Amino acid sequence: MMDIDNRNHFLNNLARNLDRPRRMESVERPKWSLRPQLELYKDYTHDELVDVLEGQCKVIHTNFKRTTFTELSTVLTETIQGHDGKRIIASNDPRNNEYGMDEIYAKWREDKIDVRLWDETTGKENQEFAEKADIGITFSEVTLAESGTVTLFNDKNNGRTISLLPRVHVVIIPKSTIVPRMTQAVKQIHEANQGGNDVASCVSFISGPSNSADIEMNLIVGVHGPVEATYIVVEDK
Repeated sequence: MMDIDNRNHFLNNLARNLDRPRRMESVERPKWSLRPQLELYKDYTHDELVDVLEGQCKVIHTNFKRTTFTELSTVLTETIQGHDGKRIIASNDPRNNEYGMDEIYAKWREDKIDVRLWDETTGKENQEFAEKADIGITFSEVTLAESGTVTLFNDKNNGRTISLLPRVHVVIIPKSTIVPRMTQAVKQIHEANQGGNDVASCVSFISGPSNSADIEMNLIVGVHGPVEATYIVVEDK
């Protein structure tokens, strides 16, 4: 296995300064008698988790909608119109074809809406357009019901600025991606990595629009990101 540059020198020096021998064997994971992180919502159905997610969206100032495959086009178009979306940037996600997004975007272009997919070949132009865009559209990979958090795998087809720079962030959430909480999300990512599957080097956990509070706990929305966010849960086929 390839060694990390200067790792042994660093660890030997650290052990020497701590005045103890360097540990060479792996640390055995403790067996906890109680594991509450695995118990919360563990027996909930997907429908019940959707209800939990909807309730949390009210807390984090996020618009929440449910729809089906056949109605997604209508709901998404209404959402764009509700946010007065004229310039839109979206991830170049492989699910665009599966969910009919290519046809939706084509129709919007006919209606004179400037829709652009993230294009790795155009470099910084993606970021420049995202900065001026009204809406950024992404898919959630794993969705945390407890905290109202969507998980984005940012890579060459899904730049991080899609969810950061536009005024509004719209997230398409396949119902099957909803899990109880961070525990299950991290487990999925870890298992994917251990199984040799490609996992993005940048994983973003986003809970609604940008929020910030000053020392007097006055909440301000949109300081360092989207002012509004809309989650659209789509029933699985």
